[in-house]
Amino acid sequence: MNFDALKNQPRLLIEARLQPVQGTRFQPTGFPDLGAAEFDGPDGRSMLLVESAQSMANRMEEVCWDEVADDWVASLKGLPLIKVVRNDGEALTNSVLEAHRINSPYILEGKDKSVFDQLKNELADMAEGMVDIRKLAKVVCKLDTNALLHGLFLAKKELAGGRLRLPRTLSAFIEAEDIRVAQSGGVKNDSVNPSGDTGKGFGNVPFSRTEYTAPKVTAFFNIDLAQLRGFGLPDTAHDLLIALALFKIRLFLRDGLRLRTACDLDASVVNVTRPTDFTLPELAELAAALPGLIKAAKGSLGGVTIVRYPG
Repeated sequence: MNFDALKNQPRLLIEARLQPVQGTRFQPTGFPDLGAAEFDGPDGRSMLLVESAQSMANRMEEVCWDEVADDWVASLKGLPLIKVVRNDGEALTNSVLEAHRINSPYILEGKDKSVFDQLKNELADMAEGMVDIRKLAKVVCKLDTNALLHGLFLAKKELAGGRLRLPRTLSAFIEAEDIRVAQSGGVKNDSVNPSGDTGKGFGNVPFSRTEYTAPKVTAFFNIDLAQLRGFGLPDTAHDLLIALALFKIRLFLRDGLRLRTACDLDASVVNVTRPTDFTLPELAELAAALPGLIKAAKGSLGGVTIVRYPG
């Protein structure tokens, strides 16, 4: 992989045009007490947040995980992670899929304190004073390299007073422009007792459904190259992280765009908007290069760490 065009660049910005795979309607993400996140754009156009940054981060990891094999997809095998298993050895969860990654209670709050103690011992000198981001990145890289892209917050007072955090290096979101509401509805039918107690699941229940149309739906991706360089990792690990971020983007755009039953999208044009002289590698090229990049960066990577829960 040749990343020379990214040297001294603060960001790598990528945009992908999206459209429904069938028809014109799509259903956005919803938020408690808010519903769909509609807002006015700076030019007055009606805008819609189709998928949030936190959801996109999770989705770009889901496509990298083989649930059947309970392992990374083939191109990423060899990357370190923390696996949580039950006392009988059955897999429970892991640091790639956990909502709080390494800060998961299944990793740090059980009786098995191996990872907690490792973090506490290796980062003990940060109990006071400024957090050494480079040292934190080095430790995290060995435990779960992907967490350097996803971001991390070790919210434990025993670990540097709860001050150990790394912002997202790879962030993304999806927006729709000039939206129109597509209102519809339906009825849950009860052919046995149409007038039954709906509170108990009986009876006919009419409902409304709000979807949207838009002439332009765009997925935005941002790789913070300045932050990656700030980690101070060897060139082999640095290049691996860039390739991993690009692989996650490409794989998500191919396999991860069925966001909901009523939000199934396709990606058409994918453009690098900054720096304009960088050519985005194809998915096949990234998949072929990653095993070699993982091997080359082995000195910065750990292996699979096993934690037992409850221990």
